[in-house]
Amino acid sequence: MKKEQKTAITKEKIIKIALDEFGGNGYSGTTLNTICKAGVSKGLFYHNFASKDDLYLECVKRCFDSLIDFIEKQDIGTDPQKYLAVRLEFLRDNKNYARLFFESLMQPPKSLESSINEIKKEFDSLNKNIYMNILNSVKLRNGITYENAMNYFTLMQTMFNGYFSSPISNEISIAECIDLHEEYLSKIIDFMIFGIAERG
Repeated sequence: MKKEQKTAITKEKIIKIALDEFGGNGYSGTTLNTICKAGVSKGLFYHNFASKDDLYLECVKRCFDSLIDFIEKQDIGTDPQKYLAVRLEFLRDNKNYARLFFESLMQPPKSLESSINEIKKEFDSLNKNIYMNILNSVKLRNGITYENAMNYFTLMQTMFNGYFSSPISNEISIAECIDLHEEYLSKIIDFMIFGIAERG
């Protein structure tokens, strides 16, 4: 086996171990020692990754790349509920990615926040495109522009994620947090598009 192949196999092994560790314990609950105890020497680790942070960012990137790939293969159309159902299906089927997804969205390590924001730019763009497609399928109220609607969407998304970044998320399991987040998000998007009060 060529050296490049051995290096690639070793790197994938380290990433798999890291996904189990970060996916189960989060960034702060995972150390270089716990990763190495799971089956890799520190020498091999440092041959492939500069630091725990470097490895964590690689895992976050894998998470978002896999989620985007899964979403893009689905026939979502302009149905916001279908989009959220697809997301939830992916997160329920990929428990390790689920923890990374929510941690990077709502409670990213402060020192890695800007790097994570860079990694998830494509996901943010995908979200905006899906929301724009949904807006294009409905008639907006008089006086409401698409720019207004998109700005409101961005504001609500930031506030919504902020709510799940609060101490409430410390009182429930990650599985409960995922279900609540996606359930509430489904309702929020429905309210944003169709409102909550019947006129007249």
